[in-house]
Amino acid sequence: MAGIGAALGPVALAWGLQYTSGASASLMLTLEALFTATLAWWLYSETMDRRVWAAMLLLLAGGMALVLDQGLQGGVQLLGLLAVLLATVAWGVDNTLSRGLAERDPSQVVMAKATLGAAATAALAVSTGEPLPSLYAALGLLAVGATGYGLSLRFYLLAQRAFGAARTGSVFAFAPFIGAAVALGLGDRSAGWLMLLGGILMLAGVALHLAESHGHEHTHEVLEHEHAHRHDDGHHSHVHDVMPKSSHSHKHTHDPMTHAHPHAPDVHHQHVHRTS
Repeated sequence: MAGIGAALGPVALAWGLQYTSGASASLMLTLEALFTATLAWWLYSETMDRRVWAAMLLLLAGGMALVLDQGLQGGVQLLGLLAVLLATVAWGVDNTLSRGLAERDPSQVVMAKATLGAAATAALAVSTGEPLPSLYAALGLLAVGATGYGLSLRFYLLAQRAFGAARTGSVFAFAPFIGAAVALGLGDRSAGWLMLLGGILMLAGVALHLAESHGHEHTHEVLEHEHAHRHDDGHHSHVHDVMPKSSHSHKHTHDPMTHAHPHAPDVHHQHVHRTS
């Protein structure tokens, strides 16, 4: 995961940004949600109903519009955008495989992945003769990495624990639209009608996915695990000598239960769906 998400993804993005516009690169990052949702459906059987499939098709159509837009600009811009696309594939794989780490301490996961990724990319930079950055550039890169990767990954893992890989990917897919708006605000004038069309399609896809609601009768088997939880969520009915009123963490056991309610594929709802 560290090699894919913390090494391949950032390297592909950094190279691609040198040759394509910031706005189109930002919008292309929305496809991370497409790859994450599709892989989560394939590997973990996360539910994908018609609404979600329609959302994924809108994201795909938006990505195709961006590729066509950059293709009309010239070969170099297209290669840059395809490198950004490779980064979204890498992060989609990383997001999906990280679902198994959702219950672990996010700080430890972030530290391990960041350390391994930084070591791999530093070795690559040295082997290719990259010069050392200046002090101010290094501090800027440190700030970007600490927030854009470290803090972002910590929040991502906490969200993934709550409502699954696919929906977390869609929530995070709103970030590229902010990036595109910032790029345009800083003077990027590359936006044409194809880029605008791609952005509209992608925004519609993300919104459609987030509007999806899933609920049916399901059975919880006996489960013992540890994670932060509350006692007002309908799934944690065990007792304490003094009942805590806020979120707390300890090892606990879930008794068998069958009920129906809207739910997401969080750590308590990883049952397999025979149809979708």
